[in-house]
Amino acid sequence: MPTERASFADRRARAAAKLRERSIAALLVTPGADLLYLTGYQMFPTERLTCLVVARDGAATLVCPELEAPRAAHAAPDLGRVTWGETDDPFSVVATLVRGDGAIALADQMWAAFVLRLEAALPNREFRVASELTRELRMRKDASEREALRLASESADRAYVRVLDEPFAGRAEREIGEALAHALRDEGHDEVGFTIVASGPNGASPHHETGDRRIAPGDTVVLDFGGAMDGYRSDISRTVHVGRDVDLEQRRVHEVVRRAQQAGYAAAKEGATAESVDAASRAVIEEAGYGKFFIHRTGHGIGLDGHEHPYLVRGNRERLEPGMAFSIEPGVYLPGRFGVRIEDVAIIDDDGSVRPLNRADHAFAVVG
Repeated sequence: MPTERASFADRRARAAAKLRERSIAALLVTPGADLLYLTGYQMFPTERLTCLVVARDGAATLVCPELEAPRAAHAAPDLGRVTWGETDDPFSVVATLVRGDGAIALADQMWAAFVLRLEAALPNREFRVASELTRELRMRKDASEREALRLASESADRAYVRVLDEPFAGRAEREIGEALAHALRDEGHDEVGFTIVASGPNGASPHHETGDRRIAPGDTVVLDFGGAMDGYRSDISRTVHVGRDVDLEQRRVHEVVRRAQQAGYAAAKEGATAESVDAASRAVIEEAGYGKFFIHRTGHGIGLDGHEHPYLVRGNRERLEPGMAFSIEPGVYLPGRFGVRIEDVAIIDDDGSVRPLNRADHAFAVVG
């Protein structure tokens, strides 16, 4: 993860300041994006409790199993640690580190089994979701985060170009998905998160599970794929056509979606509301007569999580600020026929303008 140790300490200090602002006693974070953001330590969730305790006074301690201590020390050498053995009670250890009165903020995706044990160890406390605090920190990407997102997006762009070099017709969706996964890794990804390959009528399902359907001439194919490099996520969608004979409506819908994305880009700027970007993209699709077939929000934030704040959706009046990164991904899904989606990751620059991080060709590519 390309961030200096001082930056992690600064992030924890800012998290502690948020605790003081809200009179919250402590922030408890288990393995996941918040832990990686605050410490640089990437740990897979297990039944053994690993928990970062950030107290209101700024003290930060990682409670971790004894057998994980060497990894934790290597990843976060500047962080205080308390280790526990197999027969110890780590929840009581965490409780001793929570000083002062007030509510406790828990990682949003903390396992329920851990939450219940912490409730027992810390009785008569109000528990709140950590994202009340961490979302405000993580939404505004610093320079190292912006660079990491740029590199991940450029890697995904190259993977898209590579997969177009081979014919699609006659191959199963699963084969194309495997080719995308290989291309992502070859182009620098540490992790492949997903490879959606939705051909023909399957394209009308935005989160289609890539399967064994054989791709045929005349199909449109929605490609939606991404993963992670140094912890930061990529996410890109393009729609291609198989064979030279392109149905007029397929071409028309692709052009409508392309213009809808352009409208989203035009609306995305510093000070604009998140919902205004959604409205701008949606207006183009509705005017073309396909409004009821645009069945999801226009975009989601992206960073250490593939989906995070801000969400570009009606009702979200949050204003866009420099450092916010998000997808712009309008789509049209015609049941039983085909679908079209075009998606980029974009970021609000310091001058207030929006900049695409994905630059792969947006055209309705024709493949064999």
